Amino acid sequence: MEEKAEPSSSRSSLSRRQAFVLLISLLSLLGSASFACADALDDVRKTGRLVYGSDEEGGAPYIYLNRTAPPKLVGFEVELMERIGRSMNVKAVFSQGLWENLLPVLDRGEVHVVANGYELTERRVRDFLPTRPYYVYQLQLMTRPDGLARSIADFNLPRPGGGPWQVGVLGNSAADTYAQRFDPRLVRVVRFDGATNAMMKVRSGQIDATLQDLPAARHYVLQPEFRELRLAGPPEGCGYYVMYVRKGEERLRDALDEAIGLVIRSGELKSVLEKYHVWNEAQAVLEGWAGAGRSEPKGNRPWFDLRLLRDFFPILLSSAVTTLILSFASMPLAIVAGLGIAIGRRYGPRWLRGLLGTYVEMIRGTPLMLQLFVLFYVLPELGILLSPWVAGVAGLAINYSAYEAEIYRAGLQAIPGGQMEAALALGMSRRMALRRVIVPQAVRIVIPPVTSDFIALFKDTSVCSVLTLTELTKRYSILSNSVGGVVEFGLATALLYLAMSLPLSWFSRWTERRLDAEGEKGA
Repeated sequence: MEEKAEPSSSRSSLSRRQAFVLLISLLSLLGSASFACADALDDVRKTGRLVYGSDEEGGAPYIYLNRTAPPKLVGFEVELMERIGRSMNVKAVFSQGLWENLLPVLDRGEVHVVANGYELTERRVRDFLPTRPYYVYQLQLMTRPDGLARSIADFNLPRPGGGPWQVGVLGNSAADTYAQRFDPRLVRVVRFDGATNAMMKVRSGQIDATLQDLPAARHYVLQPEFRELRLAGPPEGCGYYVMYVRKGEERLRDALDEAIGLVIRSGELKSVLEKYHVWNEAQAVLEGWAGAGRSEPKGNRPWFDLRLLRDFFPILLSSAVTTLILSFASMPLAIVAGLGIAIGRRYGPRWLRGLLGTYVEMIRGTPLMLQLFVLFYVLPELGILLSPWVAGVAGLAINYSAYEAEIYRAGLQAIPGGQMEAALALGMSRRMALRRVIVPQAVRIVIPPVTSDFIALFKDTSVCSVLTLTELTKRYSILSNSVGGVVEFGLATALLYLAMSLPLSWFSRWTERRLDAEGEKGA
């Protein structure tokens, strides 16, 4: 009885700690909500800080680390925000966020404004207030000098040598939207999470070209690491970079408009753009902008729109199939490799145990995304080219093999040593004893934790979006950013993940009950 009372006390103490943490979390959420509800311009003036959301990963020439003086951030948008802050008599403060999630971050009230090469689009204007434009952008094709594409117009023709053209774009960007015009029978659009990731793939010859915003293309083509690339054909399209604030923050929007206008008329903007080699004659229209054609949000859309699910659920379902393929292709490989590693560490010679132990610790000690990045982006620099599917399956299998190895090693250690001795006494070889006596018992023990790892693998496939694979989570991100429906698509995505993982969870619990029952019978 005393042994039972102690865990009960521990659970009670844990509950009190959880309640305290929950209370603090709720207070923090209320604080964030009050910030979001407060007038943003008043908050800026009161604190003397204009917090702007941007993504350092987006890179040059927008915002990036100064190589000669890290960790100082530089870029034409960094300098523009500093000048805007001075015009408003406040300090511009950078806040890091994932590019495609900056607007949701703004909507939660974590920043006052978003400024990171965000194009003026009807979809965004529906939910947020745009400022006046601060840059006129165009799109530029980048290829290798020996590449088959000479301009965007080539994508209207069949690719020489057969197969579709492969064009890399930054996901959810203006280039991504523009690329939807291409005939899918002629062009395969490959979406990347970073502009430079697409350029690396062009450099290695794995895709034909990348379509980038002109500022990024003009900057990187001058950098030593991308000297193999060139600008192909004239710039295409035309649009505006604007900043976004929350709906209802017209006062902040107007203050930003005034500050941007002052920076333009004083010539400061031109000097900043020339400094980063992104000024061109198209920017002349910015000075004469007087609010003409500004689109205001057109009311509030329903908080839940079933029509979005009706129209786009098949696309989500196809991406769920991608998640299933990645999971069911990689997990068996991880299980087999993990079992082999565990046997080697348990029964192998000393040198092999040390080697396998180092492998396990190295894989467990580095993040999955880094491992995928090495397979897909670093190996091509060494002449080893892996397709997205091969890199995805291999990366997941390698990562999970280390964890499966530890699970199986625990299972092998749970088998009494006398089992091996008895098998050897009966005339079995060591290999036969492992195959027929030790491993079957260990496998039986580790079924529940291996099943739990399989469930976790479903969620970890989302990291494969860095390999240009559009799995379920990436598809949700694309749809929510392009057509809206954050709640609708979020709910559908969660239900699809549940539909994939619940059967495995049920199987795990059924296995545990059966093993417990057999254990009681044996006792």
